[in-house]
Amino acid sequence: MVYPSRGYQKDRHLLLFFIILVAWETGSGQVHYSVSEEAKHGTFVGRIAQDLGLELAELVPRLFRVASKGRGDLLEVNLQNGILFVNSRIDREELCGRSLECSIHLEVIVDRPLQVFHVEVEVKDINDNPPVFAGTQKNLFIAESRSLDSRFPLEGASDADIGENAMLTYRLSPNEYFSLEVPTNHEQLKPLGLVLRKPLDREESPKLHLVLTATDRGKPELTGTIQLLVEVLDANDNAPAFDRTLYAVKLPENVPNGTLVIKLNASDLDEGLNGDIIYSFSSDVFPDIKSKFYIDPISGEIISIGHLDFEESKAYKIRVEAIDKGYLPLAGHCTVVVEVLDTNDNAPELTVTSLSLPISEDAQPGTVITLINVSDRDSGADGQVTCSLTPHVPFKLVSTFKNYYSLVLDSALDRESMANYELVVTARDGGSPSLSATASMSVEVADVNDNAPTFAQPEYTVFVKENNPPGSHIFTVSAWDADAQENARVSYSLVERRVGERALSSYVSVHAESGKVYALQPLDHEELELLQFQVSARDAGVPPLGSNVTLQVFVLDENDNAPALLPPGAGGGAGAVSELVSRSVGAGHVVAKVRAVDADSGYNAWLSFELQPAAGGGRSPFRVGLYTGEISTTRALDEADAPRQRLLVLVKDHGEPALTATATVLLSLVESGQALKASSPASAGAAGPEVALVDVNVYLIIAICAVFSLLVLTLLLYVALRCSAPPTEGAWGPGKPRLVCSSAVGSWSYSQQRRQKVCSGEGPPKTDLMAFSPSLPQGPSSTDNL
Repeated sequence: MVYPSRGYQKDRHLLLFFIILVAWETGSGQVHYSVSEEAKHGTFVGRIAQDLGLELAELVPRLFRVASKGRGDLLEVNLQNGILFVNSRIDREELCGRSLECSIHLEVIVDRPLQVFHVEVEVKDINDNPPVFAGTQKNLFIAESRSLDSRFPLEGASDADIGENAMLTYRLSPNEYFSLEVPTNHEQLKPLGLVLRKPLDREESPKLHLVLTATDRGKPELTGTIQLLVEVLDANDNAPAFDRTLYAVKLPENVPNGTLVIKLNASDLDEGLNGDIIYSFSSDVFPDIKSKFYIDPISGEIISIGHLDFEESKAYKIRVEAIDKGYLPLAGHCTVVVEVLDTNDNAPELTVTSLSLPISEDAQPGTVITLINVSDRDSGADGQVTCSLTPHVPFKLVSTFKNYYSLVLDSALDRESMANYELVVTARDGGSPSLSATASMSVEVADVNDNAPTFAQPEYTVFVKENNPPGSHIFTVSAWDADAQENARVSYSLVERRVGERALSSYVSVHAESGKVYALQPLDHEELELLQFQVSARDAGVPPLGSNVTLQVFVLDENDNAPALLPPGAGGGAGAVSELVSRSVGAGHVVAKVRAVDADSGYNAWLSFELQPAAGGGRSPFRVGLYTGEISTTRALDEADAPRQRLLVLVKDHGEPALTATATVLLSLVESGQALKASSPASAGAAGPEVALVDVNVYLIIAICAVFSLLVLTLLLYVALRCSAPPTEGAWGPGKPRLVCSSAVGSWSYSQQRRQKVCSGEGPPKTDLMAFSPSLPQGPSSTDNL
């Protein structure tokens, strides 16, 4: 076996150590780069992948990444080419402050296998910050008495850079009073300062303007400046002085608070505190002056703060002093005399000493209502007062004696025209400008009962349907009284009178307070068509006054009466008409007439006639006029017609609902001679309540007698022809039926006068008139229509 020598083994150990060291530095060694601050984005820093021994193709698969201790966004690695570049702005002063060394430490990490590399990037300083002073201006206050070579320290400038870029030199602007003392490197503890080289004179140069400039040693050089303002302070060797020792001011009385009285101005040749002046009243000034005036300590303005009254004080003497703020303060004095001028500052005063209210509206002119006292604190013309009253009122002011006035009634009053007067009394003095005062008073006019109740119209027309319920309200009367209170409280009553045989109060009543008129019982149009009466309205005054109003109450008709048939003669019975008809009459001959009346009025009394059909159903040779009631033939009679004809006529009014009545007409058909002879007894008025049928034998006897008494029969025939007109209706009574209206179609109806006073002969007959003409079928005319 061959053993190596000891020297060989030693060399082998050194080689192994070197290899291990190289491997360590390759895996965990530190790479150093440098970059200037403020470098632009993308500036090349170094080939970090190559310097770390990494292949470019391995960067992405091995998850190559960079982490920094601090700000990791300043630098970035391009994974495509492995170059480290500037990613964002790098400011060395912001990153490291004033530290001489400034570096960015990066950790580069790769995986598979895990390796960590340390990279240090040094940030180099550039001269990017100029020298900066603490402010733009520094004020120095130096007394003019300072000795030469006096030193005044200054604060130097600062530079955020380092090294040569922060090395500063100073220079002072040229002047004859100061020099700049700059410490050397070994005198760092001695500050920068100014040294006084020439005595200061405030009167010659009160202010000095200097400029201190600091310059660094960078490339390029940067500078900074500060303005040095040297103010020369004076010694307090001058006292404040006023322009005059006496000021005279005239001020009107009653000036408002805050009015400027005078502005004092004292001057001091000194400056600074020695020239600052404070104004004040003298310590021995009276208290009332301090309560009325105020002096501003800075501006010297004297202002009024209290009420000035000429009557209280005509003048004020004010002593004022001005004191400076020197170490040993000096003072100046003056006197201000304020003369108060009299003005018309007192308005008249009004006092109502007595008041007699309310005043009656019937008071006589000259009546005293109230006394008024006026006064004015001013004197002379300012205290002379005149009074006036609101125009256009029925009152006047009368001066009784000095400063006293009486308010008296000037004309008649009428409470209904004006119940209350608002008066304004104005008192005005003789000043210039004049002052005035007013006093308001309310004069109430008391009412007297001088107005009677009045109705809106003297007469009212009221329409009431008949058959009203008892106690129904038919109208309300209302009267108005222009007076007030009790004089205007109206009560109502009926003016009693007789209505026929009865008292008015049995028909109507009136409510005393409301004026409502009530019908106490049902009214009947046929009995009482018009009820006329008066209602009295009286007030509650003393004495009471009253007036009347007339009410015309028309009772409106309702269809409450059926048609009534009139008898054919004085002795006939109602409801049946009996006539003899000759067979020889032709068509259209009137053979009988049905007469009927209706106690109602208007439409309710407008009657129509209808012929009822025969019982056997045969056609009747007769017809009846629709509105005349006349029965006439429709054709010539013949032997085939029955000798006795019984006709039923229906009489109907036009009310709602319509009411009817039935009339029976008995016709006996006879030969012409028999009819002529039988008509004579009828013409003499011998008909009874109901005409009986004439026996044939009676007519035969009459015919035989006629042969023997031809002359008598001729006379009788003449009389019969003259008296063949229908019987008159005079048997009904004094109330004769009257035709309401006639037209081409005949009569509308007969209106029966049923009122009590008419039936008893009292008053005029009733008049009914329908104001329309109905369209009705044409019917036969009759002499009765005339």
